[in-house]
Amino acid sequence: MSGPPRLPYFEVLMNLLARHHPMTEQTFGKHVHWGYWPNPDQADRTPEDFAAAAEALTRLLTETADIADGMCVLDAGCGFGGTVESLDERFRNLNMVGLNIDGRQLLRARDRFQSRSGNRLSWIQSDASELPFPDNAFDAVLAVECIFHFPSRKRFLREAFRVLKPGGRLALSDFLPVTGLSPLMRLAAGWPTNRGFYGRCQMDSTLGDYRRLATNTGFIIELTRDITPETLPTYDFIRALSRQIGVPGLSALLGTLFAEYASRLGVLRYWVLGFSKPD
Repeated sequence: MSGPPRLPYFEVLMNLLARHHPMTEQTFGKHVHWGYWPNPDQADRTPEDFAAAAEALTRLLTETADIADGMCVLDAGCGFGGTVESLDERFRNLNMVGLNIDGRQLLRARDRFQSRSGNRLSWIQSDASELPFPDNAFDAVLAVECIFHFPSRKRFLREAFRVLKPGGRLALSDFLPVTGLSPLMRLAAGWPTNRGFYGRCQMDSTLGDYRRLATNTGFIIELTRDITPETLPTYDFIRALSRQIGVPGLSALLGTLFAEYASRLGVLRYWVLGFSKPD
């Protein structure tokens, strides 16, 4: 298993959470991803609003995976366990696994959340591209806004296909550039950018690349949904949080501005993708 990637933004979050910073606890203490607003014009940029939008994105992914009572579910790149907690609140008789390569994130997940609904829960430290599970072990696999940190999308999709039962579903969210922009995104992800605030982020895969990956791994793509407009209020909130905690360096500012304006200009899109393994 390879070691955890260097992600300075997680270091900042964990330091703030260790100090019980109220705004950080409310917004990123459970979910560590963008928000989703079905009506973005109604976003009010408050911590309560952002926390609800982050939960809404999780629910969109779990709906895409068609999760139901009694399933075995793997959350790859589970962060602080927010998606697993959301499942625990809404379903029964689940067998849930939260997997992360960073043991510190798993430690916080264990400390802050225990199943309260009779669901079975385990936390596993491992590489999402080398899943330590037998074939046909899960009904659903989730990867909520984390796959761009994985060593290889191709390897992860192959592993997800292997561990899914026939008829199982994979749901993920990812930042995808428009066709033709991949070389620029590949260049932007190189050194020294990958040593910056957001660490190694490979955002050079397009929707076409995913279609080819699906074909090569055996998946059927069931859903491709561009939700970029519904995620844009995230950037306004991040600016508000940065003003309160102080911008943690030029890299954080530039990285966030690049993602925001690439998204607003329509060249970097936020997609939710759903795949199924044939029966």
